[in-house]
Amino acid sequence: MTKTQKPIRKAVFPVAGLGTRFLPATKAMPKEMLTVVDRPVIQHVVDEARAAGIEHFIFVTGRNKGVIEDHFDSQYELERTLAERNKKNELELLMRDLPGPGQTSFTRQQAPLGLGHAVWCAREIVGNEPFALLLPDMLHHADKPCLAEMIAAYNSVGGNHIAVSPVPEDQTHMYGIVGVEDRKAKVSAVTQMIEKPARGQAPSNLHITGRYILQPEIFGLLGQQERGQGGEIQLTDSMIKLQTEMKQAFHAVRFDGQIYDCGSKIGFLTANVAYALARADLGPTLKSELKKLL
Repeated sequence: MTKTQKPIRKAVFPVAGLGTRFLPATKAMPKEMLTVVDRPVIQHVVDEARAAGIEHFIFVTGRNKGVIEDHFDSQYELERTLAERNKKNELELLMRDLPGPGQTSFTRQQAPLGLGHAVWCAREIVGNEPFALLLPDMLHHADKPCLAEMIAAYNSVGGNHIAVSPVPEDQTHMYGIVGVEDRKAKVSAVTQMIEKPARGQAPSNLHITGRYILQPEIFGLLGQQERGQGGEIQLTDSMIKLQTEMKQAFHAVRFDGQIYDCGSKIGFLTANVAYALARADLGPTLKSELKKLL
């Protein structure tokens, strides 16, 4: 890292979505609080950020999302009850997951105007420094956290970074796609970004997986409030301007683990199975039960 390069200390988590694909389960409970095994989806993503060294966790919330704030707060009555009942393991687990004082911030996105607008809502809390952005629907499962690999790449070359992973060529029209100088490299310069390119027009099969490291100049571009695809303020549109108009470098960091889209029912169910199978206390028994079902 150069002397002028600021470290990545803060991470933004957009959690204002309605979760309509999971109704009625999400009628009164945020989709981010649905559990993958025994931890809410948002907790898995915060765990990834914490393991990468993030110090400040910024949640962009919406209506009926207060339970997320409660989840990352101390629960005095529960903690006291666990202590009185000598539930040491459970109490230690809660305390280990609890962010320290001042490590969490919550801001409200009053209208569903897109991902770019949600990121812009965090501008005053992030301030004038680079930051990480993690989409909570996308779980990245690997031995080394995805964001940790991205921060290592940032520390090496600076600039902006996007996590990418290959998808089948016939599915590129469903994702944000990047073109890169070297498709096979772990870290490669981005040459092009396209949000859901037309069939046969994608510059590669590397799709954006919901993990970003962005320079603070992105806020000024998002603040122009220009509407893009779907009438929403698109993050990709401002990233393209940051690269082409402001001449900032973008790098793609290839993620080699498994990605589960918990915004879809199949992705959510698959994530539960995969995360449970990876656990020594659950995996062998679950594998046996799955064999019976299949």
